[in-house]
Amino acid sequence: MATYAIGDVQGCWRSLELLLHQLPYDPEHDRLWLAGDLVNRGPRSLEVLRWAAAQDDRRFACVLGNHDLHLLAAAEGLRETKRTDTLAAVLEAPDRDDLLAWLWRRPLLHREGEHLLVHAGLWPEWSADDAERVADQAQGLLREEGGFTRLLPLMRDERAHRWPGPEADPDLRAAAAINALTRMRALDGAGRMDESFSGPPGEAPPGLHPWHEHPRRRSTDTTVVCAHWAAQGLVLRDRMIALDTGCVWGGALTAVRLDDRAVGAVPSAEAPPRGPAR
Repeated sequence: MATYAIGDVQGCWRSLELLLHQLPYDPEHDRLWLAGDLVNRGPRSLEVLRWAAAQDDRRFACVLGNHDLHLLAAAEGLRETKRTDTLAAVLEAPDRDDLLAWLWRRPLLHREGEHLLVHAGLWPEWSADDAERVADQAQGLLREEGGFTRLLPLMRDERAHRWPGPEADPDLRAAAAINALTRMRALDGAGRMDESFSGPPGEAPPGLHPWHEHPRRRSTDTTVVCAHWAAQGLVLRDRMIALDTGCVWGGALTAVRLDDRAVGAVPSAEAPPRGPAR
């Protein structure tokens, strides 16, 4: 039994089909991990969601990404869709309620053995155990009645762009946790998240570096598997695997077999949208 982790699909259904066909993947025995952002920007988010919701949860894990949360917020009327969104087919589908309910049940973090799966990143202050505990707490607040309505605007609050102390309001800590798990790329030296930069790490302004290179990072007690940062590309390091190779932007869709780090990839089969990779 092997475990394959796949980066941002973002509605690139044809690319996902091609990748699964190319991999030595046996759906009867092997497992799939998806690093979030199943939907948006690509042309066929509905097909991707229907496929994912039909998978056997015993051999399938998927965490929430920022575009998945954007879809859920739009479906609840908490956020307007953008001109660049490609979510209409999902929002107008006859089975939308079932698909959105399935998406709501996806965790912010999945941990198994030596690997921890998130969409984006972890605060430097977190060990793997801390991340698992905080993600579970944030998920509980997010799902409770009125929780999404409270937390969504807090995620834009500057106070949620760094990890608050234990005395901080639980909602603020949850918003900061969700920011790290679904949106984080670069941090400054003080551990503050910078959302203005999404380019290649080598082009980062002085003082910014990838979250996983922060000198105070405590999550080196496990191997973090993530995606989200298309311009960073594939990263295979000790205690770190990054999987977003920009499929929706005309790059590739990439899978890594976690057992031995074998890499499989297919060039994007979808025409890229306009605009910067975000």
